[in-house]
Amino acid sequence: MLQLENLHKSFGGVVAINDVTLNFPAGSLTAVIGPNGAGKTTLFNLITGRFAPDGGRILLDGVDVVGRSPRAVVRAGIGRAFQVASLFPTLTVRESIAGAVQAHEGRAMRLVGRFPQAAGQARTERVLALLRLERAADVLSANLSHGDQKLLDIGLALALEPKVLLLDEPTAGMGPEERWQMMETVQLLWREGGLTLVFIEHDMDIVFKVAQSIRVLSYGAVLAEGDAAAIRANPAVIEAYLGKSAERHAA
Repeated sequence: MLQLENLHKSFGGVVAINDVTLNFPAGSLTAVIGPNGAGKTTLFNLITGRFAPDGGRILLDGVDVVGRSPRAVVRAGIGRAFQVASLFPTLTVRESIAGAVQAHEGRAMRLVGRFPQAAGQARTERVLALLRLERAADVLSANLSHGDQKLLDIGLALALEPKVLLLDEPTAGMGPEERWQMMETVQLLWREGGLTLVFIEHDMDIVFKVAQSIRVLSYGAVLAEGDAAAIRANPAVIEAYLGKSAERHAA
């Protein structure tokens, strides 16, 4: 599904991504972890076309998407939700998702007044239901709680019908209960949406419980790959990232 081959990216004299080769099979649920500055967000920026790699390939269903604009990458089937949600503050939740659906389908979006009810209505309502946002459908985006703003940001990505969904720290800024509620929703999206889902996360309790597989980055390079048991027992990962907390996670 999504394959990264020998990716490189430098900023000035700083190597941000160093010969990264990774495979994310169709229908997989993968966490990308590592210390701050390990290159996780840069990797997502390369995949989505926000940055151009200095070398290497990014294959979606065998087709190299390197060199395409971010919009073209979205149309190819790669969606992304950001660590800090980027929303339309003067639109309601339903209007925001309906607008994204129409834009994806090539129809002009009207920012004044109501959106046409026929076009994309079924998909809009499905996204609302998947994210359990029907209760807030008529609330202005600017008035949503932090957690619901994150959900809406994911909804805007889902409206574009991605094959691959990238989530950059979906639980950032949330309390413990909100974090688990968010990850339950992420798992629901993965199971019911048939997505290949990749998420960046710092909460290791969440990572080890939710992810099918884990990729560890350190200094821009792949340090380790495996399931939860393999990662928390990996000496290099313990030294570079998990530290003493590995003992708690292994318990």
